[in-house]
Amino acid sequence: MSGSEPVRVRRVYDPPEDGDGTRVLVDRLWPRGVSKERAAIDVWLKDITPSDELRSWYHQDRSGARYDTFVERYRTELDDPAHTEAVERLVGLVREGGPVTLITAVKDVADSHVPVLVDHLKHVMKRT
Repeated sequence: MSGSEPVRVRRVYDPPEDGDGTRVLVDRLWPRGVSKERAAIDVWLKDITPSDELRSWYHQDRSGARYDTFVERYRTELDDPAHTEAVERLVGLVREGGPVTLITAVKDVADSHVPVLVDHLKHVMKRT
């Protein structure tokens, strides 16, 4: 995402930048080898991540063949009550006006839960 968009995505291993705004960790587990100070996380939304069951299922096959099904299942999870509060909190942060940077430790961001989450946020914000 470009710097002008209200939601950005960065890896936790990249140093924080002045334009990051609110830095939101969107991983269920704390990133290995990264101190809280270095990560500079403002909010940690564990409940916005894929369920342990879905995450484990997706990572059982590293070929990428499961990604489309993963996307469908994660979208369904994002609409369930267990995720709704975290989604609403993230939408609130975006609407407060400053940029929000979603922080993740995943190596391949494009094939992770993060693009699905960004897309879901855009849809939620359009309909509310």
